[in-house]
Amino acid sequence: MKILVTGGAGFIGANLIKKLLDEGHEIVSIDNYSTGLKTNHQHGANYVDADIREIDDYSKYGNFDITFHLAAIARIQPSFDRPLDYFITNANATFKIANYCSRSNIPLIYAGSSSHHSGKFKNPYTFSKDTGEEIIRLFQNIYRLKASIARFYNVYGPYQLKEGGYCTLIGITEKCVENNVPLTIYGDGNKRRDFTHVEDIVNALCLIKDKKAWGYVFELGRGKNYSIKEIAETFGVEVVYASDRPGETQNTLCADTLAREILEWKPELDVKDYIRNFLRDRK
Repeated sequence: MKILVTGGAGFIGANLIKKLLDEGHEIVSIDNYSTGLKTNHQHGANYVDADIREIDDYSKYGNFDITFHLAAIARIQPSFDRPLDYFITNANATFKIANYCSRSNIPLIYAGSSSHHSGKFKNPYTFSKDTGEEIIRLFQNIYRLKASIARFYNVYGPYQLKEGGYCTLIGITEKCVENNVPLTIYGDGNKRRDFTHVEDIVNALCLIKDKKAWGYVFELGRGKNYSIKEIAETFGVEVVYASDRPGETQNTLCADTLAREILEWKPELDVKDYIRNFLRDRK
C-alpha cells in the first residue's frame, strides 16, 4: 500500500512509519517540522517538508491507499496564547485533508484526543481537536468519507519530546532525571493520567487499517491510571510544587472497550515497567 502520514516526523508519526515500513508499505510523510524532528526520519520513507495548512490537494505527492492524519499543534497550555494557530492547524487543515480524502475515496484515520472528555470549551487545544472530529463526521455523513477517529491517552515512548513547551510528563521527567534537576508538579500531584505506550497506540492504528474498521471512534488508552506523584516517585525524582494550571482535567481513564471488541486490541505495556527499564538502562 502507498500510505500518507501527516506529522510523520513527530513522536507518534515516527513510530507509526517505522511499523508501516516493517510491514512493507510505501510511505510519504508531510511535516513542517514545527515540532517534528529530522532525527525521527525512518530509512525508506519519503519525507516532504510542507505545511498542511497550505495544502488543498495531496495528489501531487502520490496516489494513496490510506491516510493517517496525525499532524496537529499539541498540548493544552500553549494553546491559550495561540488559539488561532491551533484552530487553523487542527480544524481548518483537517477540513482540507478530509475534503481531499473524500473526493479521492481514500480512507482516513484521524488522531483525536482524550481531552475531549474534559469538555471542548475548557481550552483552545481541545476545542480545535473536537472541531476536527466534527469535521470528520461531517464528511462521513454527507460525502461518504471512510474514516475512523482514534483518541489517544497520554502517549509516551521512543521519539517523545524531552524539551520545549510541547513535551508530555514522561518526557519531561526523563529529562529531569538525566539532568539531575527537580520536576515541577503543577497542583498537588493528585491528578491521574492513563498513560499509553506508543507501541500499543501504533498497533491499534494498524489494526484499524487492516480490519478496515471505518465509522468508529476508538478510545486508545491503557485502562489504568496513575497520579502524577506516583509517576515522580517511580522515577525517584525530586519534586517542587507550583500553582495549578488552567484547562487541565483532574483525571483521565479509558473505560471504553470498543477497540478491544472491534479491533481485538490489547494494550500490553505499563508505564511503571517502562520507567523501571529507563532507570535500569541508565545504570
